[in-house]
Amino acid sequence: MSKLKKVDLARRNFMKRAALVAGAGVLASCSPKVVETAVPSVPATAVPTTSANQTTVECINPRTAAAYLNPQDYDYRSHTTNLETLFSEWKLGSLTIKNRMVKSAAGSDTYGKGISEEMIAYYTNFAKGGIHMVWCENFGSLFTKYPQTPRRLDLTKAPLKDLTDAVHAAGAYIGYQNDSMNVPFAELVTVDDIKLIQRDMINGAKILHDAGFDAFEINSAGNNLGTYFFSRGRNTRTDEYGPQTLENRARFVTEIIQGIKEACGKDFVVQVLINGIEENDQNLGDSSNLITIEETKEFAKILEAAGADSLHVRLGPTGMHVCQFASDLYFIGRGIEGTTGYGTQFDFSRHWGGKLIANHSGAGLMLNVAKEIKQAVTIPVGTVTYMDPAHAPDFFENALREGMADFLIMNRPLTVDPEYVNKLQAGRLDEIAPCTRCMHCHFDKDKEGNTYEHCRVNACTQRAYRDAMPEGYDPLPVTTAKNVMVVGGGPAGMEAARIAAQRGHKVTLYEKSSKVGGLLTFASKVKGPHENLDDLRNYLERQLELKGVTVVTGKEVDANFINQEKPDIVILATGGLRDHLNFVGTEGTKIMDIYSYSSPDIGEKVTIVGGNAQAIDTALYLMAQGKHITIVSPDPLAKLAKGHSNWVRTFELPMLYSHGTRVWPNAKIVSVGNGEVTILGETGIESVVECDTIIEAMDMLPNTSILDGISGIEAYAIGDCKEPWNIADAIASGNLTARKI
Repeated sequence: MSKLKKVDLARRNFMKRAALVAGAGVLASCSPKVVETAVPSVPATAVPTTSANQTTVECINPRTAAAYLNPQDYDYRSHTTNLETLFSEWKLGSLTIKNRMVKSAAGSDTYGKGISEEMIAYYTNFAKGGIHMVWCENFGSLFTKYPQTPRRLDLTKAPLKDLTDAVHAAGAYIGYQNDSMNVPFAELVTVDDIKLIQRDMINGAKILHDAGFDAFEINSAGNNLGTYFFSRGRNTRTDEYGPQTLENRARFVTEIIQGIKEACGKDFVVQVLINGIEENDQNLGDSSNLITIEETKEFAKILEAAGADSLHVRLGPTGMHVCQFASDLYFIGRGIEGTTGYGTQFDFSRHWGGKLIANHSGAGLMLNVAKEIKQAVTIPVGTVTYMDPAHAPDFFENALREGMADFLIMNRPLTVDPEYVNKLQAGRLDEIAPCTRCMHCHFDKDKEGNTYEHCRVNACTQRAYRDAMPEGYDPLPVTTAKNVMVVGGGPAGMEAARIAAQRGHKVTLYEKSSKVGGLLTFASKVKGPHENLDDLRNYLERQLELKGVTVVTGKEVDANFINQEKPDIVILATGGLRDHLNFVGTEGTKIMDIYSYSSPDIGEKVTIVGGNAQAIDTALYLMAQGKHITIVSPDPLAKLAKGHSNWVRTFELPMLYSHGTRVWPNAKIVSVGNGEVTILGETGIESVVECDTIIEAMDMLPNTSILDGISGIEAYAIGDCKEPWNIADAIASGNLTARKI
């Protein structure tokens, strides 16, 4: 298929070419070389392409050749099709689904209070936004013998019909995914133990069916029971559920399918979630006992014969469960694409059988795998991992058109913007809030270390109907419109202006630079394209236009100007102040601020002072250029990369360490020499480290002094100018503040 391009250039040849280029002295001038390439139809991995038959090979320092093991092609985001296949109907068992986008069973913490207003609103919002098949995650207590987590609901007592009626009234079907990760496989000693678990799942499906659910998904992936039975590496049984035959390995799941169909009727949809292909990420390459795609195709046939209506196929790493559905974490850091989270790198041309589409930063990663499985069965096959048609319309439309999958299983893009499908169908792509793949939404930690699941872009997630946002998702209209001045056009200021204008206030936003965006521009450049931060900036700017915000750029605002304009309300969003070291550079050791990260004057041995998220992003950027990095952080090691999500830290930090980065926690620079710095660390002993460049990346400081000079005006400070932290907190502070004025 023409849009899913593969460059016919083997990794070995690519690395050989890179070495030759380096040997020829091209690295000194960093002039890109263009290599003529062929264009087969469906990719597994490829080098970055700039046109149908050309590849731009970036300058690569031979010292970091391993970091370019999996080069990326970002030229896949075109939009020339009308998305006809994406918005076509398809059959999910007895159900007719209106489009090929399906809400996956993930991403909600709403059921902790039962079937509440919050939970119902969470799911019905997707239906109202155009999703026609909504799956909700396992919130019920199904098993009679094994305890569930305390927040699980008793399905026999929960008002399930309130939820199903609401989703149906909003125009969608609703399904329930059951997991069994809490059931210890080793304790299923006898066949009777197995039969009890099966009966519990079948009984649970019947309760849900009677309450109006349209479908039931048996989670047999990851660390769920089905996987243990499927796996030759985990299953050591000697009875009819043992690994001796494919039928034995599938028997646990097939009997549940048959039992549910018998209890609930043939029209009640049963979907099975399975690992499409497995790989050992903890002990890279030790995968002889793991499930191959050839085995999965045989399992798929057996599951179809047992009565399964559809298959949900996802990735099967042995260690990082999060990468089963958020496999794009493998691409989170610039220059370390393929990181396993354990300080090693996949070679995508060989690991996973070379089957993954691994050159588009994780987008559509599993489509090749889904295609092979789909060819083995007649029932629909869907797959997951950053399925985001608004992000790359042609790429996903063509994948569906050519039969690589029947449906796209989505979560994060829909959580960011529940109106995603309606906007996409109407051609309003520039109005869709983009997922930035930051992973704050999945078991993240706040500043105090508490677990939370907030969205970086959509401040309503896990706040609506709670103390911070009791009114729910939609901000309340104002009773009296006021003149609101927003000072600063970064993410906090733009979000505050958007919400204030949406509520009915007259809003003017002032930005001292020539365009809005604030630190989003810096973040995008240093991080690279993976997090879609240019898309976020463009979305917020478009929202200002749509909401009628007056935007004035090139205007630096001070207290005198505010007093002169006399707005009813001023919201200060000027960003934090940058701190500086009290040292003077030497001939052999330059001192540069963080915004000089791409300067040609940066040397080879770089010391970054600071342990925050921006410092780590800069470290990765420079490491990808072949620099030797030392990090000096005033914080303890546990706070390294603070401001990043828990999962980003999990994947980035091991790769920094494995590439030789030395981190000095609880430390400071005490002197700057000629080609060296002296560091005082937590041992109390000074150490001298070679260093030709110091990058100042210390924590930002609050910046609210303007407010001291105004009087008689209602004023608020938001974002980094009040409390520097990260993009997610900046947007949330803007949203919450604008809701209360």
